[in-house]
Amino acid sequence: MPRSRFARPTLNPQPFWARESTWATPAVDVAETDKGYEITAELPGMDESNIDVKFADGVLTIKGEKKEEREEKKKDYYVSERRYGSFQRSFPVPESVDANKIEAKFVNGVLTIKLPKSAEAQKNEKKIAIKKG
Repeated sequence: MPRSRFARPTLNPQPFWARESTWATPAVDVAETDKGYEITAELPGMDESNIDVKFADGVLTIKGEKKEEREEKKKDYYVSERRYGSFQRSFPVPESVDANKIEAKFVNGVLTIKLPKSAEAQKNEKKIAIKKG
């Protein structure tokens, strides 16, 4: 019996609605410098009013929600689409970070969070020399 080209495989790992989705957990980079840490998250198509950045109990949390609606009316058809998606990413923050000086900026779809190290933590850093053999 020939199989219909419209039939779904019995063991499809992705439901049909997930294949259409364009929203996923955003790409995030974390970097350390001498003076602190920097977290960069790519959030294209989002607005800063839909993003929350919070710090509590040694954890930095980034939350966001994207709402996209499209409506198109023509003489012989009407299309209305809505897509919603949300994400949450959490990062443990070292005790060396000065929590009162954490800053967040959102420019051109990129969220940058700066977590400066405390002055005491910067003083305590010591470079260790590596000896040969």
